[in-house]
Amino acid sequence: MKSLKYLSLSLVVCGAALSSCDDFFDTKPYDQLSPSTFWQTEEDVQSAVTACYDKWNEAKNGSTDILYADCLSDIGFNYSNTSSLKVTGNGSMTQAATVNYYSYVTIRRCNTFLENAESVTFADEAEKKDLFAQVRTIRAYRYFHMNFWYGGVPLITDQPETSAEAQVERASEETVKKFVYDELDAAIPDLNDKPSQRGRIAKGTALAIKMRAALYWGDLDLAMSAARAIQNLNQYELDPNFQEMFSIKGQGSKEIIYAMQHVSNTYEFSNMIRMFNNQDGGWASMVPTQNLVDMYEMKSGLRPEEEGSGYDPVHPFANRDPRLALTILYPGMDWVGSDGKQRVINTLDKSIDGSSNADYMDAADNSSRTGMIWAKYTVPLSQYSASLDNENTCPILFRYAEVLLTIAEIDIEKNENLEEVYSILDQLRARCGHVAVDRAKYNTQEKLRELVRRERCIEMAGEGLRRADLLRWKDQNGKMLAETRLNGTLYRMIGTVNVNEPDRDLRATVDTPTASNESLRKIEDRAFRTHNRYLPFPQAELDKNPNLKQNEGYE
Repeated sequence: MKSLKYLSLSLVVCGAALSSCDDFFDTKPYDQLSPSTFWQTEEDVQSAVTACYDKWNEAKNGSTDILYADCLSDIGFNYSNTSSLKVTGNGSMTQAATVNYYSYVTIRRCNTFLENAESVTFADEAEKKDLFAQVRTIRAYRYFHMNFWYGGVPLITDQPETSAEAQVERASEETVKKFVYDELDAAIPDLNDKPSQRGRIAKGTALAIKMRAALYWGDLDLAMSAARAIQNLNQYELDPNFQEMFSIKGQGSKEIIYAMQHVSNTYEFSNMIRMFNNQDGGWASMVPTQNLVDMYEMKSGLRPEEEGSGYDPVHPFANRDPRLALTILYPGMDWVGSDGKQRVINTLDKSIDGSSNADYMDAADNSSRTGMIWAKYTVPLSQYSASLDNENTCPILFRYAEVLLTIAEIDIEKNENLEEVYSILDQLRARCGHVAVDRAKYNTQEKLRELVRRERCIEMAGEGLRRADLLRWKDQNGKMLAETRLNGTLYRMIGTVNVNEPDRDLRATVDTPTASNESLRKIEDRAFRTHNRYLPFPQAELDKNPNLKQNEGYE
């Protein structure tokens, strides 16, 4: 905890050394420390590196991408349109209203560091190289992130003196991609094998960025090479306690490759309030959907729609894959609320014992519209303060399960090492108590591909990867899966909860869909068109840079 607190303290103290404004296209602020007074000692350089870590995974508007991003997919929903999540998720975004991943704040800090820190002499040259490699890795990640979502962005690797100098045209997607790979390849050899303190980037994190970027861009050999290199570090393993890994108690898990660091009262995480339901003082800003629930198998390994599965749509949570209850908090589950009292989660009944139900789906803007919240990071509620906005939650950016799933996906696409695929899936399923994969059933490349894609969604649900997966995955006709999964109506369950039922998974009784309850079940209509593969550049950015051309379909 000491190292974690040091990094977080440094972020607060030295953040002003590199940036005091939010806009990359502003000129350098002249009320800050100048190169002649700041870039003198090893301590100066250490502080400047730490400043580059400040919110390096967040969108420009400050939302935490890891936790929010699945609201842009079929498995997550945002009702309040926080940071334009709702309109982007349902396909109605425009350049005036869109999720904003277009930010050069961190890149500017990195460029400033790389311009000024070289002249500082270090007693240990290896330490200096490691610090430079951390900064180059952060900058590479930011360019990877923007390049994937916008399809080519201005490639600026020095610090413009004026806003006019920053008004450059977009580099091609391929050019930015090559820059990302080159930067990571240059950084990885100079990074420590293990981080010098919790929160610092080491080889595993840089390799994980390369792995994810290469997988997203379809460079499978590069992705596999990076994944194998992570394995060869012999530092990471699956955590046998899946749910605890996402709690404060589990922050030291050997499965975690990198997590965004926070410390209460120092460099706090303020978004936990957005994850809980109304009755517990939360805002329910990011919630799972029924679409995700429907993906889980039965305990037997059969799909709910398969003959003999035993699935009962009236009791949809009964006899399901144990990972469902470890990922989603659904009606009927036992819960200890903010008052310290145990209750049964009830989001289905409008009133309880004659009193209004604060967690009913339409009771307030802060009530979960799907009737569920994420179990990841919320269990137990008692680990957090009463305010839910001054926490030391550390959202996980990369973990070892993603490495294994990447290997499995590439094995399938190459149609080789299929026994390794089965072994990986069995490991992930067994650690949560689920049955092994039926080899006889999933015995072709196509069937196994479908299974691995579903398993990746189930394993990584709520961790921000789903929309990117739907954009890059293709169906048998070569169409993006997003064209199917993100088109249509988003529904929720309706029904009642019997708190006297001893079996938690039978407490919720769900009404079957009918024409008469359509309007009550409906959350919203969603649309996805092919040009939605890329996000629109926000109008404010177009106004600042006349050389920045809008993506097709948003003009």
